[in-house]
Amino acid sequence: MSSLLLSLAFIEGLGGGEMVLIFFVILLLFGGKRLPELARGLGKSVREFKKATAGVEDQIKRALDDDEPEVRPVRKKTVYTAPPAVIEPVVTIDTLETPVAPPVTPPPADDSTPPPEKPAA
Repeated sequence: MSSLLLSLAFIEGLGGGEMVLIFFVILLLFGGKRLPELARGLGKSVREFKKATAGVEDQIKRALDDDEPEVRPVRKKTVYTAPPAVIEPVVTIDTLETPVAPPVTPPPADDSTPPPEKPAA
């Protein structure tokens, strides 16, 4: 009821004489026979407009009231872990006591090679 009063609030500024003048102009423009059709069409349009606004309001209210987000089932990830590997030593202390390679001896000094040249200063 209050929405009806709010939608007709613009009429508050109109006086009785102004409303009669507006009705007379509408009657002259559309005629007495088409006036009921015009009123019916206007009523249907207002009704459809109210339904559309009510639908939008309902959607907004549902969106605001819907506090819980959508919950989807979560798949558990299976993680396979290998057992710790046992590493057996390849080299033992006994084998380290024996030399792996023969000792390296420097080559004998050969006096036949000339000494390196010194750059001129």
